[in-house]
Amino acid sequence: MQHRKIVVVLKGYPRLSETFIAQELLGLERAGFDLILFALRRPTDAKRHPVHDEIKAPVHYLPEYLHEEPLRVVRSLFAYLLRPGFWRALGSLAIDLGRDFTRNRARRFGQALVLAAEWPEDAGWLHAHFAHTPASVTRYASQLRGLPWSCSAHAKDIWTSADWDLAGKLSSARWTVTCTKTGFDRLKKLANGNASVHLSYHGLDLDRFGSFGEARKQHDGSAPDEPVIILSVGRAVEKKGYDTLLEALALLPGDLAWRFEHIGGGEELERFKALAQKLGLDGRVFWKGALAQEEVLEHYRCADIFALACRI
Repeated sequence: MQHRKIVVVLKGYPRLSETFIAQELLGLERAGFDLILFALRRPTDAKRHPVHDEIKAPVHYLPEYLHEEPLRVVRSLFAYLLRPGFWRALGSLAIDLGRDFTRNRARRFGQALVLAAEWPEDAGWLHAHFAHTPASVTRYASQLRGLPWSCSAHAKDIWTSADWDLAGKLSSARWTVTCTKTGFDRLKKLANGNASVHLSYHGLDLDRFGSFGEARKQHDGSAPDEPVIILSVGRAVEKKGYDTLLEALALLPGDLAWRFEHIGGGEELERFKALAQKLGLDGRVFWKGALAQEEVLEHYRCADIFALACRI
């Protein structure tokens, strides 16, 4: 990739649950790339991680709903109406609408128009994080501008997007990278040898974790006043498997002293709280909500066990 100024399209920014993206953005900046971030929606988290403050890239927000900024959208439309890229992108939209005739599809095209019309000077590459809506906007924008693009596919975007949609994006992008072997296998199959797909696992900046310092006592659950602390960090959504984890916790022996702590927000949080109560886990399960990274690390230091229950 020779272009040193890159437009990065994100679903939302900053987001507490997407530290992995923020860490990669910071890594690109440290490698000498000049980034300009465009997000499809504004942040909803009350807190932010320290890494977000270290990223220098400016952030621009596209209209989340086109009717909220009609003048901005219309101005962008007229700016591109007579350009060759407009008809190329419009042709792609027509094909997509033939398979997915939704307002959401048209909204992504409108967001791409705004992105193309407000293009940063000297930027020569687009990169999308997530292969669903951000990649749709990025693909249309690349056609409007006549510039190459690439994509990072992560999680549900791989599994909830239609095969035809993913295959089209894979063939259009210069390259696509994903972070799990299972996701990689699915994308390679859909690419059918016609696209460049790579596997790259997310890394950790271990300098942020620091030292645990002095040795801490391990709890075995035999003392009621020193319970085993089981920790899980993740959004309260179905794919994280917290219903399964709660059901498993309910099967633990009654004489075992333990407590479960969950860190994260999410639309399923109230349902999981109700399930914990139904399973008789009151007094053992504690919901901490969304926390900044330094607070999360403190909980890691105090925990005996980390539980991960994600599922596809």
